[in-house]
Amino acid sequence: MSDPLTPYGNKPMVTPIVTAVNYEYKSFDVLQKITDGEIDGYTYHRDDNPTVRAVEKKIASLEDAEDCIVCTTGMAACTMVYLTYLQKGSHLVLFHDIYGAHYKVSLILERFGIDITWLNADESDEIEKHVRPNTKMIFLETPSNPLCKTIDIRKMSEAAKKRDILLVVDNTFATPYHQKPLNLGADMVVHSATKALGGHNDLMAGAIACSKAHYNRLWFTRQAIGTTHDAYSASLLERGLKTLELRAERMASNARAMADFLSHHKTISRLMYPGLPSDPGHEAAARQMINGFGGMMAFDVGKSIEDAKKFISSLKTIYHAVSLGATETLVCIPFLTTMLYLPPERRTTFGVNMNTVRLSAGVENTDELIRDLDQALSNI
Repeated sequence: MSDPLTPYGNKPMVTPIVTAVNYEYKSFDVLQKITDGEIDGYTYHRDDNPTVRAVEKKIASLEDAEDCIVCTTGMAACTMVYLTYLQKGSHLVLFHDIYGAHYKVSLILERFGIDITWLNADESDEIEKHVRPNTKMIFLETPSNPLCKTIDIRKMSEAAKKRDILLVVDNTFATPYHQKPLNLGADMVVHSATKALGGHNDLMAGAIACSKAHYNRLWFTRQAIGTTHDAYSASLLERGLKTLELRAERMASNARAMADFLSHHKTISRLMYPGLPSDPGHEAAARQMINGFGGMMAFDVGKSIEDAKKFISSLKTIYHAVSLGATETLVCIPFLTTMLYLPPERRTTFGVNMNTVRLSAGVENTDELIRDLDQALSNI
């Protein structure tokens, strides 16, 4: 029997949005084969959805992974990893240089009896001093959020494999266009697909790219707790993936031009962008990043938070918003936004100053962006 969507075998250019929650079974034998994983098929949306599954396969291909789990948000993806592989008595190594919402999740994990060591990204070369017999996972982000610090993934992988420790890398800032952590030895790669993978400020999603064995374990967790993505957002995510390479290339080009401009500006006291030869992480980034160095940077404006606020308020082309990886260039003050989850005394522990600004390059005209930075900084 032919497929009613493609009666002549001609495939639609856009994956159909399948909104069905449940599916009719033609026989008990087919139902058994689907639930046993012997054949592809669908039973209930919390288990799987064809629109979501199509996106998962595309992200897996981008990350050179065997498979991928897509879920509701980036933090849902991270939490699924924790819930799947950690248990009471486990030891987890986290870095301060990571999205601030991990702090809230860490409080929940500690209630479950999971021990957590927080490190500065600058301590990554000494990771073996901090692992224990019960260390089960090292979770890192590189370039890091918000300071764009670089952690050498291959070195971390070598240290983790000596102790049979899982290495999980958040690749949101870099994107698979610029970095492929699985090829550098990571066990799993997570994304806030809300950001550059989607790219248009109109969806939320999380993704975990991994081996088929890890997929099976993570699928069990997703199905159990109900974090399966919805078909409409999955369709938007698929659309974003079609232009990822074009957008990522342009964002990296704009970021490098803006970083070069800021590096010579008198009001900028500190600039962090791995693409600059002067950046402390440049050598490691050059080894593991490809096609440029991404679209993210951070810099200190003037001497106070008031200077940073005045700079942002003076911008005309660049937007003040908390997200990243979008077609628009966005800035925020991490101390007041992405790090708001942390107690005030912890926000500055690893180098986030009150006047630190995080910038996510968009795809606008390069000269227009630099002119906007110049005129806004002239007010400081």
